[in-house]
Amino acid sequence: MDLQNLAERYLAAWNETDPATRRKLVEDAWTADGAYTDPLVAARGHDEFDATLAAVQTQFAGFTFRLAGPVDAHHNVARFTWELGPEGAEPIVVGFDVLTATEDGRIATVVGFLDKVPAAQ
Repeated sequence: MDLQNLAERYLAAWNETDPATRRKLVEDAWTADGAYTDPLVAARGHDEFDATLAAVQTQFAGFTFRLAGPVDAHHNVARFTWELGPEGAEPIVVGFDVLTATEDGRIATVVGFLDKVPAAQ
């Protein structure tokens, strides 16, 4: 199972701003009842996860997600650090996600942690 590729596809969905293309990325990479949880949101299924992506894109318009290093993986579990910020600039958000995949290589769950967030204003 190529968990590096699956993590890259996961982040590609976070970056895709065209709603139809983003939805296709979500449907291709996630199980129908896949679950996403971080300190700010819990989403289950394609509709809720896609809505989460759209909301984050609105809040951080023009920013991109990128891997901050290699994906560490074994069996069907991957962990990786990601960054969010303007292209080519210091990230304003840094997080750490743990992804579990099904045997057919789709995302079953992602649990996210936020390591660096903007200060409240």
